[in-house]
Amino acid sequence: MRMLRSLVVFSWMVVTVIPTATLLIFAALVFGSDRAWWWFAQPWLSAAITVVRLIGGVDYRVRGTENLPDRETQQRVILCPKHQSTWETFYFPSMTPYPLAYVFKRELLYIPFFGWALASLDMVHIDRSARGDAWNKVARLGTKLMDTGKWVIMFPEGTRTPRGSQGGYKSGSARLALATGACIIPIAVASGRCWPRKSFKFIPGVIDVSIGPAIHALPDESSGELIARVEEWIEREMRRIDPDAYGDDDFY
Repeated sequence: MRMLRSLVVFSWMVVTVIPTATLLIFAALVFGSDRAWWWFAQPWLSAAITVVRLIGGVDYRVRGTENLPDRETQQRVILCPKHQSTWETFYFPSMTPYPLAYVFKRELLYIPFFGWALASLDMVHIDRSARGDAWNKVARLGTKLMDTGKWVIMFPEGTRTPRGSQGGYKSGSARLALATGACIIPIAVASGRCWPRKSFKFIPGVIDVSIGPAIHALPDESSGELIARVEEWIEREMRRIDPDAYGDDDFY
């Protein structure tokens, strides 16, 4: 039954992404990226989360939404979530009041329709093999996008990690925060329990999402010190919201 439910969900995604992406690309060319985001990208991603919930049996609960800056503050924001699954890449656009600008590897642009739609939106795609150029691009475009009111989202581990494990936290988000004066919102996400990475089978259950208080850079703080504070909050919170995955592993 799980496999059948999963097959229905992924079939829905494949069937609907083609016309949605086509309309999005056209809308971005004619009306601009922001309208294309609100008209097509955000609704499709929200619908995907709903389909995963209703058919795949994957529900979610969120705490800490009060830690998200409201629209009146107009402050620069970088979201830094734990990355275990595709689920969170779909979920966050459905719950934030601003359009999100993802920082992602450029290989995703080669995915038919989905990647082409990404290329039409105001995002930051980087070549991870060219580290210096990649950082310069993140700094330049990240600043530009935040100045237009977008929130930047960066997965600090860089790639999806198995449930109960911890990847190496990269300093890119911290460097961007220091360069722009942005705050970092750390987010713990226990999505691996229901949608494991590299898996096409859903495990019915509840994904816990915990949004932490904004982390601001301290005077004279280095990017390494700042990302260490982000890492500490996320990893400690992961062990609280998903204790079965970590057992007796106590962070630090």
